[in-house]
Amino acid sequence: MERLKELLGYIKEMDILDILDIALVWLMLYLVYKFIRERRATKLAFGVILLFALRFVSDFFNLIVMEFLLQNVLQVGLIALVVVFQPELRSALEKVGGEPLRSIKSLTDSKAVAEYNDVIANICEAVCGMGLDRTGALVVIGRHTDLSSYVKSGTELNANVKSFLLKNIFFDKAPMHDGAVIIRNTRVLAAGCFLPLSTNPDIVKELGTRHRAAIGLSEETDALVIVVSEETGIVSVARDGKLTRNLDYGKLQKILNEEMVTRSESVRKHPVAAFIQRVKRRYRNEQEPEEGEDEV
Repeated sequence: MERLKELLGYIKEMDILDILDIALVWLMLYLVYKFIRERRATKLAFGVILLFALRFVSDFFNLIVMEFLLQNVLQVGLIALVVVFQPELRSALEKVGGEPLRSIKSLTDSKAVAEYNDVIANICEAVCGMGLDRTGALVVIGRHTDLSSYVKSGTELNANVKSFLLKNIFFDKAPMHDGAVIIRNTRVLAAGCFLPLSTNPDIVKELGTRHRAAIGLSEETDALVIVVSEETGIVSVARDGKLTRNLDYGKLQKILNEEMVTRSESVRKHPVAAFIQRVKRRYRNEQEPEEGEDEV
């Protein structure tokens, strides 16, 4: 009872900075938990927690030799964790450090909106046409994360986004049809680009290399990646490591409009509100995937 009164006394004495401090700690713990869960490192996390528990027990009972060993193991182990998760940590920091106001053109005038709508229409027309013809395609739409390393892996074009250009690039006898096309803002930056393959073991076996490449890039960056299956003609979009499949022209246009125009405008006007909406959307996707979306 006395401890409860003491706790209530602490709560009454809290000010806004204390509340902010607690909220930031909980946010940090949530991000660490989310990072571990997405990388399927639950067993590794359990092992680290067990080592810390043993360290506490050895300190409590004054087990000198055990304490010495665990102290050195933990020091080396933390460095080893950074080395093991170097790619994932780099990807997470790149997403956190994204600069939306620099990477997205200003949408304050109707001309800019019209340009984006024209780009979306050309992408949808090309992709859906290739779906009907069962022509395999991989189209990357860059957003905040820098994709220059992937652009350099292909042939730089710097061309306008046109439906006929995308269809010509992915024609099965064209020299660059096996790689990916990378688009940023209203320009085709490069074609024939190589993308990282996802190592997620939960990806369904029927999905091939193109889909693994799309999911892999969406895991490492915030880019949207459109895939057209050569075998079935199914159009899919990978974002945040998840794949939304069986898209028609209308569904694809809606996704691209939300991600390229609506979200960019909301970030420009209300960055804090946009961040909250992004967190809500990701939480909703985790709890209940969208129609046609595969958990991978």
